[in-house]
Amino acid sequence: MPLKLYFHPLSSFCHKALVALYENDVPFEPVFVDLGDEKSSAELRSLWPVGKFPVLRDDARKRTVAEATVIIEYIDTCYPGAKKLVPADPELAWQARMWDRFFDLYVHVQMQKIVVDRLRPAGAGDAFGVGQAREMIRNCYAMIDERMAGRSWAIGDDYGLVDCAASPALFYANHVVPIDRNRKNLSAYFDRLMARPTYMRVLKQALPYFHLVPTETKPSLPMENA
Repeated sequence: MPLKLYFHPLSSFCHKALVALYENDVPFEPVFVDLGDEKSSAELRSLWPVGKFPVLRDDARKRTVAEATVIIEYIDTCYPGAKKLVPADPELAWQARMWDRFFDLYVHVQMQKIVVDRLRPAGAGDAFGVGQAREMIRNCYAMIDERMAGRSWAIGDDYGLVDCAASPALFYANHVVPIDRNRKNLSAYFDRLMARPTYMRVLKQALPYFHLVPTETKPSLPMENA
């Protein structure tokens, strides 16, 4: 099998790459990486010394591809499936890339700031930064609610790149800044994302590790909260 994905099932950015691979049934070898274990992470670091996942290794083409968005674009180009996750229409493509950055930078990364702050030593927290991150996520929720009026998916008529980004971003963000169910468009979009079979597959793989997430409420499978 030419493709190897170096990942951890709890990693939110790994979720983004995994769901894209599952959406098009792209065959790959999953390589579990424990960054806390030098032996486990050695192969990843030999390919990508930054030591961050996900990283895709394509032995057939002798390419190492890092970052979830780039992995999705690479798969879309080099190992295309039944659907295009990045729209072929240039007008829709730039919109997809913009909203992909929106979810990564303004929801996903802000959520991580809040979670990581819980891991800091006593007295070393960043209350101001956490407050800013929470406010950013709330602002994003309002924007998503407006964006999703009359839409099923973020761009076009089918699940694509932006929805791959939105799925883990909103899943984890909801545990640090709960989604206001009065935002009907956002709530309906969130429910569709969580019900997507490919993302449910990702979450089931992560289930054994959810107890490690340092949030007030531990993540669980969406159907458990129904």
